[in-house]
Amino acid sequence: MSTRDRNARAEQRTMTAALVWAVAYAGFGLACVLSRTSLSHLGGDGEGLEWAVMAVGVLVALTAGAVVRYGMRPALRVLLLSACALTGVMAFSLLMDVITLMLGQGVDSPASTANKALAAVGAVLLAATARSDRLPAVPAVPTGTAVPKPSAAPRSVQLTAWAGTLAFLPYTAMKTYWASGGTFAGVTGEEMLAVSERNGASGIFLTLESWGLDPTALLAVLGVFLLWGLVRPWGQVFPRWTPFLRGRRVPRSLPLAPALLGAATLAPYGVVGIGYLALVTAGAVTMGRGDFPSEGDALLVGWIGITAFAVYGIALVVAARSYWLRTRSTA
Repeated sequence: MSTRDRNARAEQRTMTAALVWAVAYAGFGLACVLSRTSLSHLGGDGEGLEWAVMAVGVLVALTAGAVVRYGMRPALRVLLLSACALTGVMAFSLLMDVITLMLGQGVDSPASTANKALAAVGAVLLAATARSDRLPAVPAVPTGTAVPKPSAAPRSVQLTAWAGTLAFLPYTAMKTYWASGGTFAGVTGEEMLAVSERNGASGIFLTLESWGLDPTALLAVLGVFLLWGLVRPWGQVFPRWTPFLRGRRVPRSLPLAPALLGAATLAPYGVVGIGYLALVTAGAVTMGRGDFPSEGDALLVGWIGITAFAVYGIALVVAARSYWLRTRSTA
């Protein structure tokens, strides 16, 4: 089979997947409209998001159909990329819902979480579809030569990983100090535990806190582990201390899926958050003190948390791109 035929088949598969997703997403939106199910993360009365979901699904279905009939025209590519951006926005904060479920808590709105998950899948599919006609003309990969040997990321990427790691140190120290009963920013560990309980924290969350282990700090450690797995050779092959997977190569999508999910949530959240905190620091806007004694205490904690999310999120973007490039199939 020629390279052109292989690329044509790959383009057709991508387009079919996007079309199936579009029909399913439009159907999901229609079901929410008919059942009057709100897609707001807080539930309650609908705010029009259900109609937007249905509209995006219909738009993508019509666009995909037009691409099949007329080919990938510039205007159709713009529509696909616009829909990709919309679904990316709709998928925002999916990571927060995943973390909530991991900690044994229920999400505020199951329908909203389902929408974010579907939107995240759609964003990936639409991005791939928009560039499906630009697949590189490379020869077929012979059987048994799946991917290159494990390799480390360039030095610049590893320095970015160090920045993402160091950015989390103040955050994990702060959360661990609270969990161990210490007082920081005018709030004691006991008061912080009471706040978590009042906000509906799960039994797992509260138990770990009572043991002096903050769950979010533990997740930060896992996030750093993921980050270094993307830039070091051992991230492409499970370490020797994993008996049930010893010697097996890591599926390419296994680290990339959480990396892309984390990057898509934390990077924009952190960058926007830093802009907001900068305005607060400059006195341009005010910020509520929340559960802290003063606005200054709340601002201090905000800077520690948001800086960690922003730097780590950007580092995750850089590391994921490097991992993608280093694990591409070669002939």
